[in-house]
Amino acid sequence: QVQLVESGGGLVQAGGSLRLSCAASGLTFSRYGMGWFRQAPGNEREFVATINWSGSTTYYTDSVKGRFTISRDNVKRTVYMQMNSLKPEDTAVYYCAAERRPFRALGGTDVSDFGSWGQGTQVTVSS
Repeated sequence: QVQLVESGGGLVQAGGSLRLSCAASGLTFSRYGMGWFRQAPGNEREFVATINWSGSTTYYTDSVKGRFTISRDNVKRTVYMQMNSLKPEDTAVYYCAAERRPFRALGGTDVSDFGSWGQGTQVTVSS
């Protein structure tokens, strides 16, 4: 059974930074692309960032480009997201997810690309 456990969320002032982590178990982590999504109250879950299985390719939604960085450590079976210059509009529950299919050259960007999800971690950015 796949388990994804996020950590690192919290309350931060605008302009501040947070680093999210997602520890994976129950899958051969190094074979699967990983993604981060977020969901604010009343909104649909939206794509934030993705990294392919080897870490060679990353992709971001436009609103976080230049501020967020996704990375992975296949030895530690963990994916990270460094979030800098945070804005109030970044406030949401952040979820990590593992792709359904292994060894995809490009990381997925749609909810349907991902088959396993964490429980989420709250990020709140105050103005």
